[in-house]
Amino acid sequence: MRRVVQIEAPWCDPAQALAALAGEAWSLCLLSGGGGLRGRWSYLAARPQRVLVVEADDAADPLAALADLIPEGEMLAEGPPFQGGVVGLATYELGGRAQGLGLAPHRDWPHLAAGLYPAVLAFDHRDQRLLAIGRGEGEDQARGRAQDLLAALGAPNRTAPGRLAGPMTASSGQAYEAAVAEVVGRIAAGEIFQANVARRWTGDLAAGATPYDLFARLAQRSAAPFAAYLRLPGRAVVSNSPERFVALRRGADGLTAETRPIKGTRPRGVDATQDAALAAELLASAKDRAENLMIVDLMRNDLARVCRPGTVKVPDLFAIESFANVHHLVSTVTGRMQAGRGGADLLQAAFPPGSITGAPKIQAMKVIEGLEPPRGPYCGSIFWAGVDGAFDSSVLIRTAACVETPEGWRVEARAGAGLVADSDPVAERLETEAKISAILAALSSDP
Repeated sequence: MRRVVQIEAPWCDPAQALAALAGEAWSLCLLSGGGGLRGRWSYLAARPQRVLVVEADDAADPLAALADLIPEGEMLAEGPPFQGGVVGLATYELGGRAQGLGLAPHRDWPHLAAGLYPAVLAFDHRDQRLLAIGRGEGEDQARGRAQDLLAALGAPNRTAPGRLAGPMTASSGQAYEAAVAEVVGRIAAGEIFQANVARRWTGDLAAGATPYDLFARLAQRSAAPFAAYLRLPGRAVVSNSPERFVALRRGADGLTAETRPIKGTRPRGVDATQDAALAAELLASAKDRAENLMIVDLMRNDLARVCRPGTVKVPDLFAIESFANVHHLVSTVTGRMQAGRGGADLLQAAFPPGSITGAPKIQAMKVIEGLEPPRGPYCGSIFWAGVDGAFDSSVLIRTAACVETPEGWRVEARAGAGLVADSDPVAERLETEAKISAILAALSSDP
């Protein structure tokens, strides 16, 4: 994996290119929204050289095993941030393990699933370039791996079906409002300051429909900067996430960590005037700003565990970011990593994400466990770890967890809300419905 070779190929859309490989176990696409600095690069990979799966009852330390899987190698000076390495899924319950909690395991999902990919296709949205990057012990092996992955795209694109699923079944809105009221009571009693509690929507994909079809439809309708598709044996994760979890970038003075927690949501307006008013309302909301600030403080604390003293900063507080169906309030926290620390250490310190647990994190996770069944991929993370120590990861919100059965694909999606002292149960329920709307529309409406 030390040598690296790059081959340039004609541009194609990454979500469409995935169609030829999407049915293979361990195929993946990390799809950016295609706009701005954070949306420049998308990646496609398949056929990993090695895989790592850590089940709930495995005694091995999953993050130590992950650190051992991440290779070292040379980098192309003008290449994309990710040039081959490890891509994986960390489910929410791995966070219980990382934080010393024995959360009940999810029956369908491991704690960790990751593959070592010696070749990757990098899609440069800014310059409309497709780069096939191969790694190997020598130049010939590296070039051959890049060429093999490019050749695998030759199969014809899949014809999209009509509706992907019938109406999805939502968990009780009344029960969710009662859960909100319970959390508000716990906050009033001083047990916690905030907790993120979610609802579930479940259903079955239509005959002939696949998780890839959902991924392609979401990419077409509501592109998000941290969208992802990961196919595992008998399972698939389809994510349309707008949220970064943690990232590492290498510079002259070592690795810099960044996290961008989202807290605060408004739906998009029906016209430009209403849309601008809703964004302004969110920015001015004392409740949403307080909710966001609590998670910023939590993430500052998490990063401080692995960053150099005095380097953790908040360069951007309370920024508005707008997506297809919602506005969000987003902040940025950065820090310079301690020498010898890497992506697995950062996961150990910060996982699961503070924005989807609460504060204090450990107690909030205990409250969540009492109110929700095991989450699995929801509120976990899809991540990549490069050969130079760089790392990036999403928060798996706006995400469908798909499990293959003899009858077809079973699908579950969740949406949550951050609950604070003045949360209104009805308003929080409506927020979950705004957040899930893009996935429900993609599943249940005509193409």
